[in-house]
Amino acid sequence: MNISATQQERIRKMIFASVYPLYLTKVEKKNRSKSELDQVICWLTGFDESTLQQMINERVTFETFFNQASLHPNAYLITGVICGYRVEEIEDPLTQKVRYLDKLVDELAKGKAMEKILRES
Repeated sequence: MNISATQQERIRKMIFASVYPLYLTKVEKKNRSKSELDQVICWLTGFDESTLQQMINERVTFETFFNQASLHPNAYLITGVICGYRVEEIEDPLTQKVRYLDKLVDELAKGKAMEKILRES
C-alpha cells in the first residue's frame, strides 16, 4: 500500500516524545499501565527502559528512533488495519514500523493479553 511522500516526510520528522504521551493517555484510559506501554515499545524496538527514556528526553524524530532500534524478529507477525492501512502492506519501511507501534499500542488499549501482543504464542 502506497502512502504519499508528504505523509512519509511528516512521519519521519515527527518527534517521538510528542506522541508518547498520547500513547500513554490512550492505554491508561483503558486501565493499562505505563510499564506495560514501555514493555511493548521495548519489545518492538529492542531498547531497554533507559534507552527508551533517553530517546524521549532527546526528543528524537521517529526516523532517528527507528534507525537506532533493532526491530524484534517477530515484528512481521503484526498484522491488521491501523489508521486505515493494512500494516503488512505498507511499502515504506519507516512508516510500516511506526504503524507496527501504533497497532501494538492499540492492542494494548483494547485489553489484549500481553502474550498475544508480544507475539509469544
